[in-house]
Amino acid sequence: MINVGVLGATGAVGQRFVQLLADHPWFHIEALTASERSAGKPYGKVVNWRLDAPYPDNVNDIVVTPTTVESLKDCDLVFSALPAEVATSIETEIANAGIAVCSNARSHRMDPDVPLVIPEVNPDHLGLIDVQRDRGSGGFIVTNPNCSTIVLVLALAPLRSFEFHDVRAATMQAISGGGFAGVSAMDIYDNVIPYIGSEEEKMETETLKIMGTFNGSEVIPAPFSVSASCHRVPVIDGHTIAVWIDVKEPIAEVKKAYANFKSPFSNLPLQPTKAVELFDQSDRPQPRLDRNRGRGMTVSVGRIREGLRFIALGHNTIRGAAGASVLNAELIHSRKYL
Repeated sequence: MINVGVLGATGAVGQRFVQLLADHPWFHIEALTASERSAGKPYGKVVNWRLDAPYPDNVNDIVVTPTTVESLKDCDLVFSALPAEVATSIETEIANAGIAVCSNARSHRMDPDVPLVIPEVNPDHLGLIDVQRDRGSGGFIVTNPNCSTIVLVLALAPLRSFEFHDVRAATMQAISGGGFAGVSAMDIYDNVIPYIGSEEEKMETETLKIMGTFNGSEVIPAPFSVSASCHRVPVIDGHTIAVWIDVKEPIAEVKKAYANFKSPFSNLPLQPTKAVELFDQSDRPQPRLDRNRGRGMTVSVGRIREGLRFIALGHNTIRGAAGASVLNAELIHSRKYL
């Protein structure tokens, strides 16, 4: 078993990490970190469990520690659910101490030597781990993209064989993306908020890095443009995205590409049977009906129309956050980087 830690274990994404790791066949939770006010107390006493999944009793007695390199000395790998302003320095310190970091924070996503990975799309970008290690540290940082970026890129991945230059996306993003206290009821009830801070910029830059080409030393960004407009809507979980892309192939060929899309591997525990699932119904996908497909790891695509236009949907705290990071760690372990 690989000993792992969760940084920021009491928050929304941190709780999702704990839920996914509690009974994981490869990873054993060795450390849980949180704020100073929670440190020194059992996890079961300090966490306010808010997920729709059962609380895992086997983490109940793990004593929460502050987020320091010393508190993680028995870990081979840590998962970071820290806010970006905290993650920037501590993740670097942890990696420099020889520990692998799989981060959900945005802090290092666009660093030239840090892989920004979706396993089904760009597993070869893990080669940047060797670039980091050439600096003399045994540790490294691997990041997963922003929650809406993951949904968009997985929806684009089956279309890579087609020529396109322009991608436009309008998101309808769930309130859980803002954390437990991120959006007040007075703001979101009976409302749509047409702005999410830095979300559009993340979609427009991260997509190009993920779908870019790794040449052995750096990633060359993909040669197309992305324009995004991001909106918060009164949905608990599940980001929906309306996508326009200048693919000229017939709709039948596009649907065939989705139907034939397969993951490049099948031996990872969290890997869904279908990374992308195609719907023919005119009113699907929908968050309430489809966000939990593939245990929350499947991205659903439907309403493919001339243009090319379609709808994509994914669970934002599973595939879009903690689940993405755990899947990255599984790929890293299977490639013997640990």
